Amino acid sequence: MILTHRHYVPSLRWRMSEYQALTRLKSQVKDQIMPLICLPDIEFDFEFRQSRKTVNDYIYPFPEKFLAKWRSRPAWVTLSEKIAMGRLDNETHCFDYIFDNLRTHDAHAIPAIPLSVDTETIAAASRVIAQDRKGLGIILRLEDLMKLGMKDRIDKLTASMDVALHETDLLIDLGAPNFRPYVAFAKALITALLPMGDMSLFRNLVLISTAIPRTFSDIAKGTDQILRHDWLFYNTLCATLPMDMRRPVYRDYTIVHPDFVALDMRMIRPTGKVIYTMTEAWGTRKGGAFRGNEIQMHEHCQAIIGTPSFAFQGSDFSYGDNFIEKCANREVGASNLTRWKEVGINHHITKVVNDLATLSAAP
Repeated sequence: MILTHRHYVPSLRWRMSEYQALTRLKSQVKDQIMPLICLPDIEFDFEFRQSRKTVNDYIYPFPEKFLAKWRSRPAWVTLSEKIAMGRLDNETHCFDYIFDNLRTHDAHAIPAIPLSVDTETIAAASRVIAQDRKGLGIILRLEDLMKLGMKDRIDKLTASMDVALHETDLLIDLGAPNFRPYVAFAKALITALLPMGDMSLFRNLVLISTAIPRTFSDIAKGTDQILRHDWLFYNTLCATLPMDMRRPVYRDYTIVHPDFVALDMRMIRPTGKVIYTMTEAWGTRKGGAFRGNEIQMHEHCQAIIGTPSFAFQGSDFSYGDNFIEKCANREVGASNLTRWKEVGINHHITKVVNDLATLSAAP
């Protein structure tokens, strides 16, 4: 699939809140996105001091769940480093199992690998490419761009995997940098990309970054805002790019920081909060500890709807907006923290798709 400037690439860690947010999107929004789905590390059980699942238990349900939540729509699938190094009980590589099962149901899934991935994962991805002929995604980190000979490394990797550049998607992951000043960072990024040569040789060029904080502990209680530096920087980059340089497709990590790790919930008291994506910022409504005071979510939702700065989009905008309005009117209960992350992600994806449509339409 060749993406346009109207397409959006949300990066998802395939936890419940994220795949539920994905499946609840409206069809017209789904048509405008191609997610990068990462199978993250297996969560740790703090009570029993061990991983919650074996690799088998963790990987086996994925193909069926992918098909149930995303069907035959296109997506890249990648593995965390630990999962890529793990093996099923019969020593099968996770990529082989995942794609063998997705293939039988005509899923449109493409393997994506970091440039510095291990040789066995390269071999597994090569087997997938040979059978599916859907190409490859290469994930390039910001630190990779700083190294000499990067284009030669990419050429050698794709040649060894028997995949052409026009079948290769380049996914440049900036992580969570200090974007400011935007113009200076844009010029530095352009300079780092110049040695890559003609970027139009790749099937797709995607730029990934985030400005969402690792923790919301420093966010004020009540109403606050976090600037969407990644989105504001992307707009600056597009305006700064030379006329002959390819414009990348926008991608972010929705409202979840890529370094998010599960914490020992016995030791912390997470707050009740709603994260609501606006054009230039994330609006936040934050209260006290969620457990034992779930009813606070009704007040948070009432504030989002009633405060002009949130620019509430209305209940028809997305599933997330509809849930917020129902919670504000006490038509639904306060639910749980997983649901509120799902609500925020669902609204965020819908908002970004609309933002990109507006940006592409601008003269």
